[in-house]
Amino acid sequence: MRTLLVCWITPIYAEDWAQWRGAGRDAVLHETGLMETLPDGQIPRLWTQTIGAGYSGPTVAAGRVYVTDHGTGDETQEVERVLCFDAKTGKPLWQHVYQVEYTISYTAGPRASVTIDDGKAFVVGAMGDFHCLDAATGEVVWGRALAKDFKARMPIWGITASPLVYNNLVIQVAAGKDGACVVGLDKETGEERWRSLDEKAGYSAPILIRQGDQEVVVCWTGESVSGLDPVTGKVFWGIPMLPKQMPIGVPTPVVQDDKLFVSSFYDGSMLIEFDLEKPTAKKLWHRVGVDEKNTDALQCMISNPILKGDYIYGVDSYGELRCLKMSNGDRVWENLTAVKRNRWGTIHIIRHGDSEIMLNEQGELIYATLSPDGFHEHSRAKLIGPTRVQLNRRNGVCWSAPAISDGHIFARNDEELVCASLLAKLDD
Repeated sequence: MRTLLVCWITPIYAEDWAQWRGAGRDAVLHETGLMETLPDGQIPRLWTQTIGAGYSGPTVAAGRVYVTDHGTGDETQEVERVLCFDAKTGKPLWQHVYQVEYTISYTAGPRASVTIDDGKAFVVGAMGDFHCLDAATGEVVWGRALAKDFKARMPIWGITASPLVYNNLVIQVAAGKDGACVVGLDKETGEERWRSLDEKAGYSAPILIRQGDQEVVVCWTGESVSGLDPVTGKVFWGIPMLPKQMPIGVPTPVVQDDKLFVSSFYDGSMLIEFDLEKPTAKKLWHRVGVDEKNTDALQCMISNPILKGDYIYGVDSYGELRCLKMSNGDRVWENLTAVKRNRWGTIHIIRHGDSEIMLNEQGELIYATLSPDGFHEHSRAKLIGPTRVQLNRRNGVCWSAPAISDGHIFARNDEELVCASLLAKLDD
């Protein structure tokens, strides 16, 4: 491990990134005091820590960083690990290791980010091994085997959705049979409190929205976009989105005001309007191209789109960064400079004020502004290198989403977890 290339400084306003896509599961960063322009070349690192392979992005809470990986324990047994590091120094704090046997495609490692809540770490592995751990020590509080407990119809890429905590429940896509596509588990014991949706699972993580005085869990499965009661699992509303080939709905639903947007590699884009006074919703439009090469609107693979004003921005199936009119899905522009044109080309986008912080699959961090008149790049620098375990093509990729907390960015590939400062210099 290499440390102290730069010192740790706290921004004017800082926040944890304690779950997938941050505090609101929306990839919106509220921190202040960040540098306005990235340095030339390589961004200086505060520390680097060696880890194994995996797709899961890091999460950060209470001065600790969490990430999962996959490998061999004693060089014969296949294992997944939950790793915890000191956010300031990179010092390893604890690890939790358990045996696993992958029967899925794309075997680099776990997909879901760790969720931190109330001193506990909730984590699910690629084969559905679910653990609640003490976030400070790694001690096991409880565990479940989702695939066995709920007779999972395992998706070809495994279990990918990061856990969602709601009050005393943790809500998880379990891919189960008998109405257990999504389950609500007791946060303290892991006992089942409810199950919902007799559908094939997708890969998208659930989110919360508010409709009147009712909070609603939005779940995008392999067959529908549905709104559920987080307390009981009752289905308030459901809008079918049946797959043309196989379910490949990976991005998390994104929300602005009363609009909810989803985008799939094969099945195109759908905009939903949900009632702000009561738990109902309706489809506004659904557009899909002839195939994944000849696309219409936006057909995302890994990248999460964003809603901004009257427009939708996202990365299409072959890496084309696009702007759409939210009203009807018509394309406004397309850009091919943010990431190289490749099948499943990926950019992770974090909103910060009126601009965006973007990490592309080559490990380049980009400061930019997305607007109806185009992609405006302000600066670009190298953060982390692509590796070949996630994808053994095009000299590797970096498909894992980053986390930003306390003015620092945390990113991982198949070999290392890195931390770098994004804070403005004291004399700026």
